[in-house]
Amino acid sequence: MLEIGFHTDAFNSAYWSFDQCLEWARKNGLAYIECGAIDGVSWIHGLGYQPHVALWEDPLLLRKKMDRLGIRFSQLDAAFPLSRPEGATLGVEYILHSMRWAKLAGCPRIDTTDDRYPPAGMTEREALDHMRRIYRQLLPAAEAYDIVLNIEPHGHFTTKPDYMAEMLAFADSPYLRMNMDTGNTFIAGQDPVPFLQRFLDKVSHVHIKDVSETLAAAARGELTGIAVSHCAIGGGVNAANIRACVKLLAEAGFNGVLSIECEGQGGPMIERSLAWVRELVASLQPPTA
Repeated sequence: MLEIGFHTDAFNSAYWSFDQCLEWARKNGLAYIECGAIDGVSWIHGLGYQPHVALWEDPLLLRKKMDRLGIRFSQLDAAFPLSRPEGATLGVEYILHSMRWAKLAGCPRIDTTDDRYPPAGMTEREALDHMRRIYRQLLPAAEAYDIVLNIEPHGHFTTKPDYMAEMLAFADSPYLRMNMDTGNTFIAGQDPVPFLQRFLDKVSHVHIKDVSETLAAAARGELTGIAVSHCAIGGGVNAANIRACVKLLAEAGFNGVLSIECEGQGGPMIERSLAWVRELVASLQPPTA
């Protein structure tokens, strides 16, 4: 069953709080939400101008509030770039803290990734070995907490299919999976459809992002990822790839969440995106009896 959710990054530019995002989800009939994890205190978050959650917030009380609204977490974004040297210290602790919080909040997945650039002072092989040690350190906790560690294509290594394949084989565990991202793979110069096809059995969560014609012309093959789609989904040059990817997922019987990552403009742009994704999903779902 294809479900639809969204990432609260949509409302970064509107300076919304997470509670405002919950209300937007309720108003628009969405049962799934994804957000970033803040490991510490941030003034902009504390003042209510950031749409993510801080790990000092009580996860059980937030879970009860979300249960009353009929909304669940699809994933918690803890995507510190693990390919950096600090990945072994800051990154590991950040993900472990996020994982413990996520367990209490009823969130089944944590998103992780690498950096846009290969780390200075390391060869690519050294960086991959560095990340292998990190994921093998994290996985026992993931298995204990019953939380999937997703790897998202977003950086130098993860947007290259052969490197992604190696990373997904760092350990033989059902808790090491992939968060597919239609926008990041495209802006990195890959074709999202064969990229997804290669890893279809590893996908546990999906980011739906389009790319504007101007951004594609200026930056495709230069960037390895974008935070959000800066055009309404379905209105960019990646729309046909999104259609094909979602069709692939439906035909494979994917049972999970398509998380919309789109600039919200305070609502209007992401609402157009939501309507487009809903129409696409409805066209691919089997008829109900």
